[in-house]
Amino acid sequence: MSASRHEHPNLGPPELIEVADGVFAYVQPDGSWYINNTGFVVGPASVISVDACSTERRTRAYLDRIATVSKAPVSMLINTHHHGDHTYGNSLFGPATIIAQEKCRDEMIAFGPPGNTGIWEPVDWGEVTLAPPTLTFADRVRLWSGDRPLEVSYVGQAAHTGNDSLVWLPEQEVLFCGDLLFNGGTPFLLMGSVKGAIDVLTNVVAQIPARVIVPGHGAPCDHELIGTVVGYLEFVLATAQKGIDAGLSPLETARQTDLGEYDGWLDRERIVGNLHRACADLGASGGVDVITALTDMVAYNSGQPLSCFA
Repeated sequence: MSASRHEHPNLGPPELIEVADGVFAYVQPDGSWYINNTGFVVGPASVISVDACSTERRTRAYLDRIATVSKAPVSMLINTHHHGDHTYGNSLFGPATIIAQEKCRDEMIAFGPPGNTGIWEPVDWGEVTLAPPTLTFADRVRLWSGDRPLEVSYVGQAAHTGNDSLVWLPEQEVLFCGDLLFNGGTPFLLMGSVKGAIDVLTNVVAQIPARVIVPGHGAPCDHELIGTVVGYLEFVLATAQKGIDAGLSPLETARQTDLGEYDGWLDRERIVGNLHRACADLGASGGVDVITALTDMVAYNSGQPLSCFA
């Protein structure tokens, strides 16, 4: 087993892709730790953003890019889930209403502002402060960009996290799915559920007639990526069961596992966190200690902090 650290060549600036009329995906290469996708919808008098970025520098660059398309203010900011790469930049959106599932607000407050813990390589977060959602919903809420609706809905159960939401634009046939999908990177389920993610991807996301899907990391895609990610998650569950049967810990199981076709995906150390969660899903533990799982990921990474280029 080789270390999971990866090089980060100069891949150029983030790419702004108009995926439908007035609907933009903001794709940040290379999509690894804390380098996420966002997007926005331009209306006649305001802009609606889907997620923020992780650092002050990245979020300000995103806001500057929005301004090249529309001089209208960002009136609403949707958080697809609570993770910091999608929410730490919230405070830079001024008076925008921040919208998310109610558990997202709770988790953001529990996690607090960013810091450098030693799990990842140090990050210059800049001047960002904790800015939890100011409008929350239980199941779904409909927003409007002019006369075009955005359907924001909770997926109904733990998946990537316990508070994942989808943003569906039915008239443009565009779906923003947050980190339920990674394109080219290893999915991460430590704070959610492997079984739950399979269910949500198969029975919720795959049933939406999207022409374009904007994942939380990596290039926009179509429905084919859903099957690819589900295949990986099924591999994780099967691997976890083998480890349980052999009496191995998640870290020991990961070290003995050939990742095969998934070996080239970014952030391969996530297999360890995913196995921690899968073992809990399979009833082999009473729950997941997130700090222990993250520490095991560092151990899998030859004891080195995880690569982070945010």
